Amino acid sequence: MKKSERRVAIALVGVAIWLAGLYATITGLLYDRQPEFRYGVLAVFLGIAIAVIALNLISVPGLSSKKKPVSR
Repeated sequence: MKKSERRVAIALVGVAIWLAGLYATITGLLYDRQPEFRYGVLAVFLGIAIAVIALNLISVPGLSSKKKPVSR
C-alpha cells in the first residue's frame, strides 16, 4: 500500500467517526440525553480533525513519495 493510499484510508476512518458522532449528537438532542450529545460532539470534532490532518499531509512538501526533477 502506498503512503497516499494509507492516508486516504485514515481519512475514511475519520469520516466514519464523524458520521457516527453526528448520529449520536442528533439522537442526544432529540431524546434529551446529555452524555450522548456531548460524546457525539466530541466524535464530530475528532473525526473532522482526523480527516483534515490526513488529507492535508498529502500536500506537505517532502512527505510525498514522488520526487520532482530538479531543473538547472
